[in-house]
Amino acid sequence: MQFSENWLRTMADPKLTSDELSHLLTMAGLEVEEVEPVAPPFNNVVVAQVMQVDKHPNADRLNVCQVDAGTGTLLNIVCGAPNVRAGLKVACAMAGAKLPPGDDGKPFEIKVGKLRGVESQGMLCSARELKLSEENAGLLELPEDAPVGRNFRDYYQLNDLKFTIKLTPNRADCLSVLGVAREVAALAGVPLAAPAFKPVAVNHDETLPVKISAPDLCGRFSGRVIRGLNARAETPQWMKQRLERSGQRPISALVDISNYVMLELGRPTHVFDLDKIHGGLDVRWAKQGETLKLLNGNTVELDGWVGVIADGKEAEAMAGIMGGDATAVSLETTNIYLEAAFWWPNAIQGRARRYNFSTDAAHRFERGVDFATTVDHIERITALIVEICGVPGQTRVGPVDDQVTSLPQREPVRLRVSRAAKIIGIPVTAEQVADIFTRLGLPFVQDGEQFSVTAPSYRFDIEIEEDLIEEIARVHGFDNIPALPPVAANQIRIAPENQRSLFTVRRQLADLDYQEVVNYSFIDEASESDFGGKDPIRLLNPIASQMSVMRSQLLSGLIANVRYNLNRKATRVRVFEVGAVFRKDGQVGDGPLSVAGVAQPKRVAALAYGPVAGEQWGLTTRPVDFFDLKADLEALLAPAGLRFEAAAHPALHPGRSAKVLLDGRDIGVIGELHPRLQQQLDLPLAPVMFEVDAQALQQRAVPVFRDIAKFPAVVRDLALLVDQSVSVQSLIDTLQSEAQANAACRFMQHIVLFDEYRGKGLAEDQKSLAFRITMQDTQATLQDDAVEAAIAALVEAVQKNHGATLRH
Repeated sequence: MQFSENWLRTMADPKLTSDELSHLLTMAGLEVEEVEPVAPPFNNVVVAQVMQVDKHPNADRLNVCQVDAGTGTLLNIVCGAPNVRAGLKVACAMAGAKLPPGDDGKPFEIKVGKLRGVESQGMLCSARELKLSEENAGLLELPEDAPVGRNFRDYYQLNDLKFTIKLTPNRADCLSVLGVAREVAALAGVPLAAPAFKPVAVNHDETLPVKISAPDLCGRFSGRVIRGLNARAETPQWMKQRLERSGQRPISALVDISNYVMLELGRPTHVFDLDKIHGGLDVRWAKQGETLKLLNGNTVELDGWVGVIADGKEAEAMAGIMGGDATAVSLETTNIYLEAAFWWPNAIQGRARRYNFSTDAAHRFERGVDFATTVDHIERITALIVEICGVPGQTRVGPVDDQVTSLPQREPVRLRVSRAAKIIGIPVTAEQVADIFTRLGLPFVQDGEQFSVTAPSYRFDIEIEEDLIEEIARVHGFDNIPALPPVAANQIRIAPENQRSLFTVRRQLADLDYQEVVNYSFIDEASESDFGGKDPIRLLNPIASQMSVMRSQLLSGLIANVRYNLNRKATRVRVFEVGAVFRKDGQVGDGPLSVAGVAQPKRVAALAYGPVAGEQWGLTTRPVDFFDLKADLEALLAPAGLRFEAAAHPALHPGRSAKVLLDGRDIGVIGELHPRLQQQLDLPLAPVMFEVDAQALQQRAVPVFRDIAKFPAVVRDLALLVDQSVSVQSLIDTLQSEAQANAACRFMQHIVLFDEYRGKGLAEDQKSLAFRITMQDTQATLQDDAVEAAIAALVEAVQKNHGATLRH
């Protein structure tokens, strides 16, 4: 909503500066988006009159003018405008005047000089030269009554500002200067001077037959016949000025008056050319396949969802949205039918957007327009039409035909003062509430501390008690409500010692050279399927087709991050994400943080792509592999011991993937991207990644004190020959089981694989695995016989279970 500050102050003029007025409106919920001057700064420009025009002796297209600028002497000014003539009143820039900057950004200064040998003592200005508009066809012509010698800025009211306010959809009552003035009067406590007008005298009894066939479309329809008008009449300068400063382009007197009343009172009206209407009018829903050529030149196909105003032949206007071309007024129009109606908001909503356009009328009607003042507004527009376009002795005004079918019923809304004080958070008295309602023009009945308020016909946003509380807070001033911190009893709980926070997990991953990402929880169904998602949770209203399901894993998001970075020439990517995944689970019930049927566990995933380390001179460049990521995961869960078992996963390489076990429980997967997906995604290298349960990462064992051994440790190496099919993990499991079950091996502390050999000297189906075993007794120095007994027991165990033999 855009309007002129001067226009607003004709209805409500608080003793506030423009900045203070802007702040007042914003704090009341009418956000002022922009305040800008109606014209750029310039000076020493006055109203002048051209007294004489002679041809320039040395130039065919120039004229030498004698101009009265109110100085007492005529100025000699050379002018090339095609519309210059004797008697014309214009804007004249005197010598020394500084006009708005040109294309070079510098102010244009007027000096006395010679043009083709003739002295020019000033300049006659066009609207474009003063930056008032882009019109450059000639001089800016002023009315005949413009006072010669008066400062042009004062005469043209150029020390005005244009306010642009951003309204919420519920405040349709402020889509007019009167509506904003009502707010200003209430907020600032100044009187409201609403536009005053008297009903125009009726001098003939003609009416146009109107039938309302769709009461669910139109609740009230008012109209009037006016004959004998001059549509070629000039729109008054003051009206043009207000229209332009409200963002409207003047078109013709009849159209301008209709637009002016809409901006002034918030009432969209329509003017039909009476001679183009066939018979009477019927307000109805459109018929399937019916067409209508609109004022914007578009021809639209209608159906029963759209309302129309039709005559005896065809649809002539789209109800509450736009008029039709067939009955549009023109400069030849002499007889009109003037219409003002109340259209039900739900009968207008969405109709204009359906046809990919928007109109000021639809914008207002779909939010709600005053249903009680159609006749008053008909009288206002009639008065302006008769004043501007009327022809003395010929103009005939018919009576207002007002038909009412059904109007909104305003139910009283109850307000408790105690409830208002509790919601707003400040003390509120019944006297204050009564004063605010009176200033806002809200009729009420008071019963002690309770009020029964009936919303006026122009307010469609007052339905419940909280709406009235909002009105009290607005008028009191949001910036006058103190900002106080909430007072609540807080209990600081000690975090469990055996659990770490997800923040700690994030910090550890960052220390391991990973960068955190946050991805959408919505993903493409195909990606979800590629990464093992079965029967995903589908969104009822996805924001995009590629975000139609909820993710059940985090890996697909990390792969998308890799592709994004590769497309921007990044060669090394290490990312991680901590987030929730969503899976169907019938055992989950509703709760404060849960939704029935949906499990939402937290997961932690990481991905590495490209070189294992940044390029440097001290390390040979090699791509990251499975074991690099395995080491990071083990470091993340240390000192807990992890177990990795080969397992298949639809998104991971069949021979380079494993499930991750912690204390025998499956907590996640690790592996290299499947070659099929690598090729499908066009990745030069295969990323390596893992995803594990966040809760497992948060658990940690409470440290337990243990004596540091004072006696030396004994280290022995075992080189075992086994079949190629025997896994290292199975051998380690056997060695650890024997150490726990056999008393002879109770001193064993660590078992580490330090070498694997295949090749010369071994059978094709054999491999050599070398383990380093550390033994230590905390009570005494180990003797050789005890060490040998332990080693013998371990060798016997692997021989028995895996057919291993010592390699000599």
